[in-house]
Amino acid sequence: MKPPEPAARGAFLTAEWRWLAMLNYEVPPALLRPLVPAGTELDEWGGVTYASVVGFMFLRTRVLGIPIPFHRDFEELNLRFYVRHKGPEGWRRGVVFVKEIVPRFAIAAVARWVYNENYAALPMRHRNDVRPDSGGSVEYGWRHRGRWCALRASVAGPSAPAADGSEAEFITEHYWGYARQRDGGTVEYQVEHPRWKVWRAQSATLDCDVAALYGPAFAECLSTPPRSALLADGSPIVVRTGARIA
Repeated sequence: MKPPEPAARGAFLTAEWRWLAMLNYEVPPALLRPLVPAGTELDEWGGVTYASVVGFMFLRTRVLGIPIPFHRDFEELNLRFYVRHKGPEGWRRGVVFVKEIVPRFAIAAVARWVYNENYAALPMRHRNDVRPDSGGSVEYGWRHRGRWCALRASVAGPSAPAADGSEAEFITEHYWGYARQRDGGTVEYQVEHPRWKVWRAQSATLDCDVAALYGPAFAECLSTPPRSALLADGSPIVVRTGARIA
């Protein structure tokens, strides 16, 4: 008999995540183990441990059902890696954020307060000329230590659903977030969205001082070309209220 689905908690945030450019890097497990929240373990695909730098648009954002003036549409850039947690229904595949960048201080402050996520506020900008049927390019920019940095990706042709069991499915199909708390515990929160259509990028670059942005430990693995790069079209999403698991 199939295990029961977890009961949905109340919605904390609703929005749309659109045009998610995902640059995926192979990283040594030893680099990430100190960052793994209690109650979870590193997840991998094809024997590879991944970290991804992701740029995307947050649109039509509401917190507890309320639209916040001047804080509804904005860019985000994050560095994340992949974990899993054993729930009553089986393994829950999730992500852990190393650092998240947004252009609004209030957004960063709320995320730090509610989930203890490592958010920072920096000036940001974006450019997007992608068409679902023919591709194009996206660029997400942020100003750090006096210069504009960028994540860029170019794609061609129509998007398509990620194939079952593929690397693209592994990267895009995570429906849980895990955040380490100041007392060593862990908060788990559910993220709901339909399956996204994706492109495999023809070209992708990360133009920044990695050591200054993410720390010297990430400099070597994130300063080389990514192992793979994807662009997902995105969808409406719901982020559920978190609960402690450890």
